[in-house]
Amino acid sequence: MTTSGPTAPVPKDPQPAVERIDTLARRILVGDILLPKFQRDFIWERGQVLDLLDSVVKNYPIGSVLLWQSRQELRSENNIAGLEVSLPKPDYPVNYLLDGQQRLSVICGALHWRGNDSDSLWNIAFDLKKRVFQYVKTLEELPPHLIRTNRLSDASSFYKHISAIEALDLPDKDVLKRNADLLFNRFKDYFIAVVTLGDMSIDDVAPIFERINSTGTPLTIVDLMRAATWSSDFDLIDSIDEIREALGEKGFGGVDRKVILRNMSAAAGGGFSADGIEDLRKYDSKALKQAAKVTEESFRRSVDFLSTQIRIPNDSIIPYANQLVVLTEVFRRLPTPTAVQYREISLWFWRTSISGYFSGWNTGMMKTDLLATAKFANGESASLDVDAGLPNPDIWQARQHRANGAHAKSLGIMLSYLDPVDILTGNKIDVSKSLSWLNSKEYHHFFPRDYLKNQGVTAKEANCLANIMLLTSSSNKIISNRAPSDYLRAVQKAAGANLDSWLETNLISKEAFEAALQNDFNSFISIRSKDINQVAAQLAGW
Repeated sequence: MTTSGPTAPVPKDPQPAVERIDTLARRILVGDILLPKFQRDFIWERGQVLDLLDSVVKNYPIGSVLLWQSRQELRSENNIAGLEVSLPKPDYPVNYLLDGQQRLSVICGALHWRGNDSDSLWNIAFDLKKRVFQYVKTLEELPPHLIRTNRLSDASSFYKHISAIEALDLPDKDVLKRNADLLFNRFKDYFIAVVTLGDMSIDDVAPIFERINSTGTPLTIVDLMRAATWSSDFDLIDSIDEIREALGEKGFGGVDRKVILRNMSAAAGGGFSADGIEDLRKYDSKALKQAAKVTEESFRRSVDFLSTQIRIPNDSIIPYANQLVVLTEVFRRLPTPTAVQYREISLWFWRTSISGYFSGWNTGMMKTDLLATAKFANGESASLDVDAGLPNPDIWQARQHRANGAHAKSLGIMLSYLDPVDILTGNKIDVSKSLSWLNSKEYHHFFPRDYLKNQGVTAKEANCLANIMLLTSSSNKIISNRAPSDYLRAVQKAAGANLDSWLETNLISKEAFEAALQNDFNSFISIRSKDINQVAAQLAGW
């Protein structure tokens, strides 16, 4: 291996260079470039393999390679493209291949395959007549115009094939020889851009990778920690995905992997931040499995709380992903809260949702919240204190309804919590179905958008949160683009004495209703914004 000793300085800035492609392949095979375990299995189709080889022959660019020269020890693959990779005891820092695995796998496989499976992905030959790559279905000697690509990595084998061509009485042997030389020289002289990142932390490497990588697939701290903790009997991503699968039974299978990783870190005795997560590398597989088990149990309790106490039907409705981190840590430390503690947890959830507390969750806040969960669970504090306050009512007028908007989700949860009824029929709304408007494009507007458009109201104004309600699709179609003064008369008639209660479950006060009867959009939005904020304050205990 050609790596530096453990005390050698490593430049931190990205170092651009160019290298021959066959040199990069050899560096992998001899263990000079290592493939960390976060890399996924080779998934290219045969056509993609041939296209890449054809690009090399035609001197087309095939993208750059990204290496990370690091002192951090990550578990590495010992096989690429079916070839054994040398893994000597490395002297750190070493070069980890972050981006380019699929492309270099093709080069390694095509040039160095020595297998005995005639149907192998790497049983490839180049047609010296047609100048195209093709798969062959035999291990026998090929016709002289076909040369296996694995001869290109061995000069003696290549020239043996050329000698065989020269010995034959072929009318086009000069063309075959010339094309063979062009092929050999192309693979020897094809250069590829290589960017080497210096000895950065895992947290610093990830965003750089996301900007540079050619696949469009982001590299996350979960991927890197998979490589840092991998063993033959523990795979971090598999463990996290098992937790997600378990949560999927209640509609929470889409929880972000990084969220679960933060909780595994806390369960192992670390913290929520990158520093705490990186400490997972210190634990053996037994300790990591135990942390995963505890994390799953804690998540189950957390999800039960959200679905039964807050009435959230699935993970896509949670305003902030990291709310689930703190909530799950609470239930890890406090598996069976008292009724008083349950109320405090509910207040915490509403306060952090409505205030936007988690929109800027940083390392300092992570430490503060981790300490707060410990004090709360130990009885040292009666509440989960957070530095959060009630927003101005105008926020419900200023914020747009967006599928991933935290306040849009908070409004949806508030409506769900109030057991809303369809204002046209009085029938209870299936919240799990109706809240799908957070993900589909089927928004339900109190003042229909088409009606407002005809009144000169902008799309932005029409789509404000204060104009959103839960409604069945059938009722939404009935309302269509009618003026509120039109369809609300039918609501009055259908509701009778129940009108106020029907409206309250939809966060609509009598004053807001009266404004809507007059088709006064501005007054309705102003009044309903205050109505929403008042209920938000009540739920949060403010």
